[in-house]
Amino acid sequence: MKKLLSVFLLAILLVGCSAPKETASYRQISMDEAITMMEEESGYIILDVRTPEEFADKHIPGAVNIPNESIGTEEIPELPDKDQLILVYCRSGNRSKQAAEKLAALGYTNVVEFGGINSWPGETVSG
Repeated sequence: MKKLLSVFLLAILLVGCSAPKETASYRQISMDEAITMMEEESGYIILDVRTPEEFADKHIPGAVNIPNESIGTEEIPELPDKDQLILVYCRSGNRSKQAAEKLAALGYTNVVEFGGINSWPGETVSG
């Protein structure tokens, strides 16, 4: 009985000491911070993860459209540089969070999510 208890306690100790798994992550910022970043940074991509129809209705000038639903486990040809700053938005902020998480899991290291175009105070274009 003592031997069984010792083995059990040792197993608990070993499990408790294991290192936590690191998960891929992204940063979340406000619209104002995104605007400032767009003014101060260069070489970034603005990624709109809404549907093509939503994108055609209105989007941030210069944005690239890759729908959230199409981001999976495969490489994304439109985003070849995994260290490039990628600013992600959608309509309200839900899909952009999902897409940012998926991009981070794919190995993208500089993903910044800033919410939805519904709150965007800047210029938008159609087409």
